[in-house]
Amino acid sequence: MSNIVAIVGRPNVGKSTLFNRLLERREAIVDSTAGVTRDRHYGKSDWNGVEFTVIDTGGYEVNTEDVFQEEISKQVQLAIDEATSIIFMLNVEEGLTDTDYEIHEMLRRSNKPVYITINKVDSAKEEIDATEFYQLGIEKYFTLSSATGSGTGELLDQIVKDFPTTDYKDPFEGLPKITIAGRPNVGKSTLTNALLDVERNIVTDVAGTTRDSIQTLYNKFGHEFVLVDTAGMRRKAKVSEDLEFYSVMRSIRSIEYSDVVIIMVDATLGWESQDMNIFGLAQKNRKGIVILVNKWDLVEKETNTTRDFEAAIRHKIGQFSDIPILFISALTKQRILKAVEMAMQVYEDRKKKIKTSKLNEVMLPVFEATPPPAIKGKYIKIKYCVQLPTPSPQFVFFCNLPQYVKEPYKRFTENQLRKHFGFTGVPIEVYFRQK
Repeated sequence: MSNIVAIVGRPNVGKSTLFNRLLERREAIVDSTAGVTRDRHYGKSDWNGVEFTVIDTGGYEVNTEDVFQEEISKQVQLAIDEATSIIFMLNVEEGLTDTDYEIHEMLRRSNKPVYITINKVDSAKEEIDATEFYQLGIEKYFTLSSATGSGTGELLDQIVKDFPTTDYKDPFEGLPKITIAGRPNVGKSTLTNALLDVERNIVTDVAGTTRDSIQTLYNKFGHEFVLVDTAGMRRKAKVSEDLEFYSVMRSIRSIEYSDVVIIMVDATLGWESQDMNIFGLAQKNRKGIVILVNKWDLVEKETNTTRDFEAAIRHKIGQFSDIPILFISALTKQRILKAVEMAMQVYEDRKKKIKTSKLNEVMLPVFEATPPPAIKGKYIKIKYCVQLPTPSPQFVFFCNLPQYVKEPYKRFTENQLRKHFGFTGVPIEVYFRQK
């Protein structure tokens, strides 16, 4: 069982800055807009050789008109429930507030080790100002500057020392990583919550609620993988604020580090240019792809509605058409388990390795029956083929005149590989080389 440290506090006291410092990279989004972190966000850190998980939570507020606050409060409570230890972060510049008292009372009831941490303490004067926080009725607090890192060592020394165990096993290591991507408000978080049967992500009817990419372990019905819910990806022209820019960058990085990308499409809007951009990004990075058409329950259907919708998508994605397309409703949970099964099948196909002997046994007769077109009287003979030891399927075909093999024949070769060996939903790279 890993040790988990949750960072809790009011908005804008520096929780995400500390989170990033503990992870030693820009992982949570940091912005001067209060309430930037809405969902719980996880990262892995270590101190003096002891590894632990850190949770960055949304800012906790009371008596606010923010539409997200009720949901954020739920997320904070879930983080507290999961945590081994809690860093309660306060801000010396603003001093004690009524909300701080309420959070402290909530944490006291949790019966977890709570480390009162006063942020933005950079001078002797601020050290004196911090004594105000003794009014919480506490015996000890820690002062630090999460921006510069001063004071974090003493805090971490104490936290690690108090851990009930120092054994850490990363539950995500070696597991398939499946990323849910799509435009804002297509239902990515609703799907995540439906699959997990828990309110892991905040879901409201406001587009773009999820700003961070969130990783969760899925282990049900014989499948185990890491599920990544990403921020909605808009076109660059519509990304105006820095905050949104970082969210989109996070989504792109999530796709780059995933094995399979589930592209969610809003059935009421159809396949749009931004869906094509996400598809292109996944394809360029050689990821497995599954397309889910969500909100299918809201579409009025006639005899051929499903067939025509699927045909329209396949027409737009062009040559790489061997991709599973499923019609689902994340809200009613219609066909969501089928989506999981399909994503795992694509994962297995992506890592599939064909024995060299089998590859040659199948493909060489194909090339003999349908050889590449002769160029200027010169005949191309393919003599041997191998699969490269790469994360996604790549094949090399050795022949006498590789420079004369044109794109249509490369597509023919790819289609023959799919016909004989599968590779559903997986980009295939085909190379012709001199033998």
